[in-house]
Amino acid sequence: MSVDVADRLRCFCPKCIDFHAHFLQREVFEKGHPHSASSGFGRTPFPLELPAIQKMFHPEMQIEDMDRIGIDINVLTACDAAANRSWAPPQEEHRLAALANEECARWVSAYPTRFIGTAVLPLSDIRMTLAELDRVLSAGTKIVVLPSNFRGDYLGHPRFFDLWAMLEDREVVTFIHPDGITEHWFQDYSLWNSIGQSIEEVRVMSTLIYEGVMDRFPNLKIVMAHGGGYMPHYMGRLDRNVIERPFTAKNLSKKPSEYLSDFYYDSCVYDPRTLEILVERVGIDRVVLGGDYPAAHIDQIDFLAETKLSTEDQARIAGGNVSRLLGLS
Repeated sequence: MSVDVADRLRCFCPKCIDFHAHFLQREVFEKGHPHSASSGFGRTPFPLELPAIQKMFHPEMQIEDMDRIGIDINVLTACDAAANRSWAPPQEEHRLAALANEECARWVSAYPTRFIGTAVLPLSDIRMTLAELDRVLSAGTKIVVLPSNFRGDYLGHPRFFDLWAMLEDREVVTFIHPDGITEHWFQDYSLWNSIGQSIEEVRVMSTLIYEGVMDRFPNLKIVMAHGGGYMPHYMGRLDRNVIERPFTAKNLSKKPSEYLSDFYYDSCVYDPRTLEILVERVGIDRVVLGGDYPAAHIDQIDFLAETKLSTEDQARIAGGNVSRLLGLS
């Protein structure tokens, strides 16, 4: 059972911490869900009574599941794929982001030993972005959640350089989690979720590397959702491209593959061998536990036990790495 596995892992790590667990704020969900990928942009909305939806509204339901599988702490992240805010005018987007952040803070205040909070940011207007970032950091938040892009501008775009500068200067951990892909082709068969999210992770990591963000701001602490998607598994072609077309490396100080270990990754890859390969590619110290709770319906502790990783390495993923990343005692 996962609780027994978690007990074994705690011999090597202080706590089992899921870095990828979602929550919802009700008004943000009600207004944003019709504009979200998970509802087919209003065509196929989620029923409110779905257990997975209810668990994102009620911290007690999450704690019950955490206790059942041996998770000590959930890092709470707004579920933007179900409650998008990018459709809103700047002032409304800012208000909705603040509502989500206040709800997250409420959960943490009610259960400070079980939850770690994060914050989302309005991205329409960089002045609002930096103001909300300063507000949440002053309140003690250590983690910011960003989508892969905002209205088509990926995070490597120069419009975000001031944001990256502040995130680096204030030593903020950034979790990049796509909020869904809008292209029509991906909407059938829920391909936006099964392959679209992983493609978005390739796109955003590519822009951060090729637009020079990773060199301009070398001390960034970026965690990629879903193990970075396909990016860690196909870097040979990117390296070949810069060798054959050196002009494409104008913003790079090293081969594209050498940037892989500058990111962190969650373990939400659904296949034990894929996780093992991810560890081989990026290093055991760059992977944190990610359950994509409650959407993924996986037992993230038992999933670790299915790999061929040593117990010590499983423990690093289960809690040791994120404890170090966040400076937890």
